[in-house]
Amino acid sequence: MQNYLQLFADWVTYSVLGLAPGSPLASSVNFFVNDIIWVSLLLAVIVFAVGIVRTFITPQKVKKWVAGRSEGVGNVVAALLGIPTPFCSCSAVPLFIGFVESGVPLGITFSFLIASPLINEVAAAMLFAMFGWQIALIYIVSGLIIAIVAGIIIGRLHLEGEVEEFVWKCKMHDKADKPMTWKDRVDFGISESKSITLKVIPYIVLGIAIGAVIHGYAPADFLLNIAGPDNPLAVPIAVLIGIPLYSNAAGMIPIMQVLTAKGMAMGTALAFMMAVIGLSLPEMIILRKVIRIKLLAVFAGILFISFTLTGYLFNAILG
Repeated sequence: MQNYLQLFADWVTYSVLGLAPGSPLASSVNFFVNDIIWVSLLLAVIVFAVGIVRTFITPQKVKKWVAGRSEGVGNVVAALLGIPTPFCSCSAVPLFIGFVESGVPLGITFSFLIASPLINEVAAAMLFAMFGWQIALIYIVSGLIIAIVAGIIIGRLHLEGEVEEFVWKCKMHDKADKPMTWKDRVDFGISESKSITLKVIPYIVLGIAIGAVIHGYAPADFLLNIAGPDNPLAVPIAVLIGIPLYSNAAGMIPIMQVLTAKGMAMGTALAFMMAVIGLSLPEMIILRKVIRIKLLAVFAGILFISFTLTGYLFNAILG
């Protein structure tokens, strides 16, 4: 498949557009045409499969499975359930309120809220397709460890008083889960694939466009000097740069692909991606509606340290 896509990209770049082989513009256009088709097709198939999985794991079931769990076990269960459960900044408030209402401890709630956006199953599948199973596994395992440990720390700090008072008074009534046939599940998967793919495509296009520009124009030694393995401050700088940005996880993969190809250490690139999808400014603003500044600062601080340490660790492991 990828060979045919590369031939098509070459045809568009050199025959249709008549760009000179080896030029920065030709390199950028070739990368963009090839990746936009490949990533879009990959995304549609992955979201369809994930959509079917999500018919078995509804928010109502998640709350039932997590409620009543003890510390440790509850954090692990919550983090694991966060992987296939859709979550974005706009759903942070109702999810948080729903967990609190169900009696889920604060630390366990945060394990779920961290894992759900951070360990994105679409991003994991795309990492597997582009970088191999080892990198995808590193991404999933490190995200789970961060979610579990961060949740336990927040739980041990006893910061329930830093939750806005109105949250404890909310009464949200869940709708009962409706039984589904396999036809219903497949139809839901197709619907999710269409809906989410169309919603995510702008992020994909932007991510690939940025990646294409870096691929064609950024000198390899430039990124190697500022974000290569020899710069001891590369990881925290990458995390800080990622915080004010906001992108869908799928849109970050093409950028990661180019950054690592240009010389950025894989651990630094992973830390950067985690900061963009797990510690973004928009998410902090949304969460501020339900938690006070102190708890928000603790949450952000723990994630910043976790992402930074993860970057350093995997730079050391991967070399």
